[in-house]
Amino acid sequence: MSFWENFWDIFWWFFIVYATFAFLYALFIVIADLFRDQQLNGWWKAVWIFFLAFLPFLTLLVYMVARGKGMAERSMERARRDQSEADSYIRRATSASPSDEISKAKALLDSGTISADEFERIKTRITA
Repeated sequence: MSFWENFWDIFWWFFIVYATFAFLYALFIVIADLFRDQQLNGWWKAVWIFFLAFLPFLTLLVYMVARGKGMAERSMERARRDQSEADSYIRRATSASPSDEISKAKALLDSGTISADEFERIKTRITA
């Protein structure tokens, strides 16, 4: 009998720890979303923070129901912006310099692989 009591105690302890971390995660996500929202003025942000401090669980539920759609949209917009910035950085970091591209095109011109017109088009595209 003692084994089952200990098992359920351990199970309950894991459940409480999981619920605590889930609550804290949701709390930090809501606070981050509050400060990320450009349409909400400072007084409304202060009201939300006040209620999060004194009625945290109820305020979390109300916030997620009332502003959940905007919260998801802001999160998706931020993810898109971060992805485009990362892609832009990768393109800049991996692309060769214009002088390298022109020297490669010149080597192709000298070997007869491309014509002089193609070389001029490549050069104008790179320098533009």
